[in-house]
Amino acid sequence: MVTKFSGFMIVLLFMASPSFASVTVEVGGVSFDRTLDTKDQRLHLHGTGLLKYMVFIKAYAGALYLPESVQSDNVLKPVPKQLVLEYFHSIKGEDVAKATRKKIADNVTADQANVLRSRIDELAALYRDVKPGDRYALTYIPDQGTTLSLNGESLGSIPGDDFAQAVFAIWLGTNPIDKKFRDQLLRDS
Repeated sequence: MVTKFSGFMIVLLFMASPSFASVTVEVGGVSFDRTLDTKDQRLHLHGTGLLKYMVFIKAYAGALYLPESVQSDNVLKPVPKQLVLEYFHSIKGEDVAKATRKKIADNVTADQANVLRSRIDELAALYRDVKPGDRYALTYIPDQGTTLSLNGESLGSIPGDDFAQAVFAIWLGTNPIDKKFRDQLLRDS
């Protein structure tokens, strides 16, 4: 005979099993995997966020992936990372490029911007128009560079730790595109 206590224990054991644990996290109706594998490293979901425009219009949902051992204060250092953004509205590639140039300039000195200019232009040329449901991903691997992908298709890679730091600062730096969004991504899980 199964007692209430033993039935409760069976339910607890089932809930604790790895197959019961969710492999995704949802933010703003968008699901993100808890882990992902890059070429040579497993990255773990560090934080998710929802960027809103004019307080209530959802622009995109995002997820930041880092190695398990990396804390928020090291995110702009040369550590593997990936930022995934899923869009809720159509945006032209040239508008993404314009915003990229502006936000990098907001996060680096004029001298750094001059050093990075050709690589920023290279990134800007990679952007494509996006429609609702499209996902951009920026993946940085030390000594290999930063790769921009759209819906899983690589559009190109740009070398340099300095470039990675500048481009990720758009969302994660001192003067990000949105501080609330940055703080959501950087909360240590």
